Amino acid sequence: MHNKQEDLLARDDLSDISPLADRMRPDSLASFVGQTHLLGTGKPLSMAIEGGRPHSMIFWGPPGVGKTTLARIIAHYARAQFLSISAVLAGVKEIRGAVEQAKQYFQVYAQPTVLFVDEVHRFNKSQQDAFLPYIEDGTFIFVGATTENPSFELNNALLSRARVYLLTVLNQQELSALLESALIDKECGLGDKALEIDQEDKLNLVLAADGDGRKLLNLLEIAADLAEPAEGKNVINSAAIAQVISGTMRRFDKGGDLFYEQISAFHKSVRGSSPDGALYWMSRMIEAGCDPLYIARRLLAIASEDIGNADPRAMQVALNAWDAFERLGPAEGNRAIAQAAVYCALAPKSNALYTAFKAAMACAAESGSLDVPDHLRNAPTQLLKSMGYGEKYRYSHNEPEAYSAGQSYLPTELTDIQFYCPQSRGLEIKLKEKLEYLQSLDKQAKKD
Repeated sequence: MHNKQEDLLARDDLSDISPLADRMRPDSLASFVGQTHLLGTGKPLSMAIEGGRPHSMIFWGPPGVGKTTLARIIAHYARAQFLSISAVLAGVKEIRGAVEQAKQYFQVYAQPTVLFVDEVHRFNKSQQDAFLPYIEDGTFIFVGATTENPSFELNNALLSRARVYLLTVLNQQELSALLESALIDKECGLGDKALEIDQEDKLNLVLAADGDGRKLLNLLEIAADLAEPAEGKNVINSAAIAQVISGTMRRFDKGGDLFYEQISAFHKSVRGSSPDGALYWMSRMIEAGCDPLYIARRLLAIASEDIGNADPRAMQVALNAWDAFERLGPAEGNRAIAQAAVYCALAPKSNALYTAFKAAMACAAESGSLDVPDHLRNAPTQLLKSMGYGEKYRYSHNEPEAYSAGQSYLPTELTDIQFYCPQSRGLEIKLKEKLEYLQSLDKQAKKD
């Protein structure tokens, strides 16, 4: 069973040039930072690992939260060979090679193999299927890592043979602990450099890492190279920290899970009438590189879906913001979109139109090709008039209050159906009153 010191000796002098994040990899659950929801005392996963009885699994989570490290720890506790392949570079040939290595290792040492597959979601269906027989017969313990939602990216056959664990970003406390460990560890970290850094700059490094442990250690290592000697210590000053963290980006993967999670949070903040939530998620996405016009398009959809006729002005406000962005550019244009987001967040909400349109579309699809009632048909020729087209149609402008009470505008089979039901919010209060009044006229006309 390997430990960290043996790994370092095996590298000979390479440890001096290995990245800090690699040197600081823990080799036990006790030294692993984060994921307490999975690895806390008495948790099923931690018990399986500590007992040396791991099962095939999928680690799903963002970069830098310990997926690779945890796979190595699993192999460590299971006294297993650790093999790693990346779906970015590997194919079926590499999978077969790993299978052969696992078989040979078991024949020689009677010990299992942990096969770690990084970015497993990048394998296509046939490549994912190639693992199945060997997971089934126990040739190796399969550990896959993915930043994408396994439900969408992995085959059901593979998911049924491996348990999915969700790994989360490291919080500030966990990142701070990782930072302090790297600063004092003389064997694998930077402890022999006698680095000095004040608490505010440590916090700035933690915030810049944005939940990513590997990113934090990379930033720290770069900052250490900029340290200046002073009174027997090497001081990393605020200017060095500012230089290191400049240009760091927040988590955002256009087209990936984080993208859809954040746009979902934005949409739900507007729907939930939270201007602060809307502004925060909009700012998060823009800071991370999202096209502001994507947010403008989403606002336009919200104006119809969640506001509707409760405030028809919302759609015009969203359109104006889109137009302002194209005329002004990002700086002032982003502010216009923010203005529209706040307006839409505080506008009265109604999904009555959205619901009505969905119901009408479903009805049209299910009811078939129902005939247009004769009184609604146009009669431009004498022949059509003789067939009853347009007969009994009442021209509403000639009726009291410009309303033909009792006249139906739906196929006979759907006469009593109602799709649009205004709610008692915003302008729809008036629309609801108007609709109820017209319906009362219809009822009276039928009695007469």
